[in-house]
Amino acid sequence: MKNILVATDFSNNAYCALFYATKLLASETCTFYILNTYSELTISPGRTLPILNIKKHLKELETESKEKLTHTKHKIVLDNENPLHTFKTISQKGDLVNIIAQKIEEFKIDLVTMGNKGLTEATDVFFGSNTIKVADNLKCPLLAIPGEMDFHPIKEIAFVTDLRKDCGQEIIDQLLEIASLSNATIRVVHVQEQHILNKSQEENRKKLEVGLNKVGHSFQWIKNFDDKAKVIDVFLEKLKVDLFAMVHEKRNLFEKLTREPVVKDLSMYSDIPFLILPSQD
Repeated sequence: MKNILVATDFSNNAYCALFYATKLLASETCTFYILNTYSELTISPGRTLPILNIKKHLKELETESKEKLTHTKHKIVLDNENPLHTFKTISQKGDLVNIIAQKIEEFKIDLVTMGNKGLTEATDVFFGSNTIKVADNLKCPLLAIPGEMDFHPIKEIAFVTDLRKDCGQEIIDQLLEIASLSNATIRVVHVQEQHILNKSQEENRKKLEVGLNKVGHSFQWIKNFDDKAKVIDVFLEKLKVDLFAMVHEKRNLFEKLTREPVVKDLSMYSDIPFLILPSQD
């Protein structure tokens, strides 16, 4: 039994993320917890934020949240048609990041899924701000789904790394679990900042090689350029990968790719699902 937490703001992107997760986990027995959060600052489409009577505003938001969650649940049950899947809804006032952290503990969540753009995200935001905030505080893998994409079975996974840290077997196992869902091949994409690996990087490469020995895998080297995101994007497009994955660690490649200003239409943010694996630090 797997427990999946899906955050929604009722945007099309959020529903696509939910639908994608059900298809990815079609062969697994799962409980999907569909979560919507709201606060005093939440503005419903077509409305303005009230200055007075905040209590009434919150009550309206609660009612609206529960009604839309019920609608989403009914829709996904019809669209999914999978007896292995159970759906439960959670409507809660508060901060999205904090509530997700609470629910991960409360329901022993194995995977968090969300769209990487929400109703309030500008079209030129390169990566959803909520997605990054959630990733910064995550204790389990996060799958971010771009746009309104259709589901395609995952056959090629790109695991992007600078090999500066030992991934650890727990992280590798999380990656292998996703790969096992559709017998995917893992391509380790190393961003090469020096002509050769230093001693620590070589040790980490060997450990990664051992950890991946039960699945089809390969190592791909790409040279370091100033615009790492663009170079990786071109490389992933050439590889035709179905998912790319990284370990969330501070002061590493992950931060560079998700915080530096980058071209807004990079396909690795707009076309390819992104699996963020939590650091074991």
